[in-house]
Amino acid sequence: MQLGGIHHLTAVSADARANHAFYTGVLGMRLVKKTVNQDDTSAYHLFYADGEARPGTDLTFFEWPVPRERRGRDSVTRTALRVAGEASLLWWADRLAGAGIAHAGLVERDGRRVLDFEDGEGQRLALVDDGGTGGAAPWDRSPVPPEHQIRGLGPITLTVGERAATERVLTDVMGMRAERDYPDPDAPGRHVRVYAMGDGGPAAELHVAERPDLPAARQGAGGVHHVAFRTPDEAQYQAWSDRLRAMRMPSSGPVDRYYFQSLYFREPNGILFEIATDGPGFATDEPLDRLGERLALPPFLEARRAAIEAGLKPIG
Repeated sequence: MQLGGIHHLTAVSADARANHAFYTGVLGMRLVKKTVNQDDTSAYHLFYADGEARPGTDLTFFEWPVPRERRGRDSVTRTALRVAGEASLLWWADRLAGAGIAHAGLVERDGRRVLDFEDGEGQRLALVDDGGTGGAAPWDRSPVPPEHQIRGLGPITLTVGERAATERVLTDVMGMRAERDYPDPDAPGRHVRVYAMGDGGPAAELHVAERPDLPAARQGAGGVHHVAFRTPDEAQYQAWSDRLRAMRMPSSGPVDRYYFQSLYFREPNGILFEIATDGPGFATDEPLDRLGERLALPPFLEARRAAIEAGLKPIG
């Protein structure tokens, strides 16, 4: 029983229309599911991914009318998006600049070339050269050429006040490997530790910085709600539920999200984790070539469609 890598990351936006325009129009990702937060149907839940909506490529957003995130520790502090090669990073540097989006320029971090930038709400992102590993599924209607399209998520960076307790959960409970350290670019003299899952590589890494000097973050627009990790099937998913219970880790217990099965819990510094199955996937209720074109609702919400649609603003 082993986690396979990053499944998805869910962040917070206060403006679904602008969010949609940025992630599809500027970043060229595909909107693969336009649905609602199943626990708060007044809020959009938008899923952006690659051309085939593969697990591990989903960057998702809840739309809530909330103030901006107060940055700090005990939060996800950067989400990396993978591209293939330095030529793609140079192409993206020009594209972002042409769109009026500031970036930090190409730098090397943990042995990889990266390009840091933010969306319009301050969501901290990075493009990282993944060396062309893991394959790609370009979207044929993206404004970004296939060879430069975003290939998926990872690595994800957390900043915590006390790393030792988080490390115990990552290694002893979740089976990750502490592989290496590298200098923290935001804190001279400190280091970020890399934890790997499965076959490793950027799609299967969690990077953890320790910053007790920072205030606690306050979640809001431009921040991250949770990060999810991959498990291949329902048998292993149930085994994870049993493992958390046996290790006395408080969790949500199994939650059916229709497109995947979910299991939620918090690591010791309070960051919300999810373990999610790879399937059944987003083509469960829409054909693959029409994903994201209409509001999709799981069966238990379908009877409320008219009221739900009436409470949502068009996103274009």
